[in-house]
Amino acid sequence: MLNRRHLRIKIFHALYAYFQRSKDNLEKGEKELFFSISKMREMYILLLLVFTDIARFAEMRMEELKKKRLPTEQDLNPNRKFVDNRVIRLLQRNNALNDAVEKNKITWSDQPELIKKLYLTLEESGEYQEYMNSGEDSFEEDRQAVINLFKKLIVNYEPLQNYFEDKSIFWIDDLDLVSSMVLKTLKTFDESSNEGQLLLELYKDPADEVDFVKTLYRQTVAQSDENEAFIKEKAENWDMERIALLDMILMKMALTEAREFSQIPVKVTLNEYIEISKFYSTPKSNTFINGILDKLFAELKDKGMIRKIGRGLIEN
Repeated sequence: MLNRRHLRIKIFHALYAYFQRSKDNLEKGEKELFFSISKMREMYILLLLVFTDIARFAEMRMEELKKKRLPTEQDLNPNRKFVDNRVIRLLQRNNALNDAVEKNKITWSDQPELIKKLYLTLEESGEYQEYMNSGEDSFEEDRQAVINLFKKLIVNYEPLQNYFEDKSIFWIDDLDLVSSMVLKTLKTFDESSNEGQLLLELYKDPADEVDFVKTLYRQTVAQSDENEAFIKEKAENWDMERIALLDMILMKMALTEAREFSQIPVKVTLNEYIEISKFYSTPKSNTFINGILDKLFAELKDKGMIRKIGRGLIEN
């Protein structure tokens, strides 16, 4: 499921687009923001379906090889370890997965060549060969094999990444997080699992997380000019024209979050935006952002503009 950092990143992307578009339409931006979040569920389902579609192709290929004019012994008696993998069989029967596929019309049926080439890539890999010829037969080995193949080969398969990038502009940035959701799901399967095994939801607490997204997005825009004035005051030795737009948006978000969410400790907010800046801004941004926000948080606390209650009072 989504964590708060990823939600912050999603909001950050939406705010960047909003400010780049000369602040043209707040509601349109919010709609796009929630659409981009909802698309992650589709990507999650598609990545789980990869296993079932690859196994289905492998089984069809086995049947075709048996019909050769002069089939070999291996053609007639193929190694079925992968197609009979217990975790893949559980995914094939999973009610939640099948319901999501039916409800949202999610499928790989329009990408037969991609599935074929992905399976052939797996088949030639050392990880696949080691699993197929290990001589073991256990649920744990099946589960670990699926996890290893996904981590090392499937999620790094360039044509698959290209497919996601072409399919949705939102997906390429989401691949790492959605992949972690897939791995977490695979690890929940055990020998007692059945077709009723639950899948991960996007939100831990939908109402709370939707409110977090809406409030942070809307209030960052509403408080934009005021927070920018605070930042300019503390950045008096900096040329404002040289402050990256990305840094400015991140600092505005951080100030808004500190002011609007009384249950989130200031230290958590500060650390989150410093970490995000490491991935999305310049090498020196995290030091600059840390210095500006540290001063502003202290000042706004003194002015009573930042008030914390409950767990928000935790300092470390």
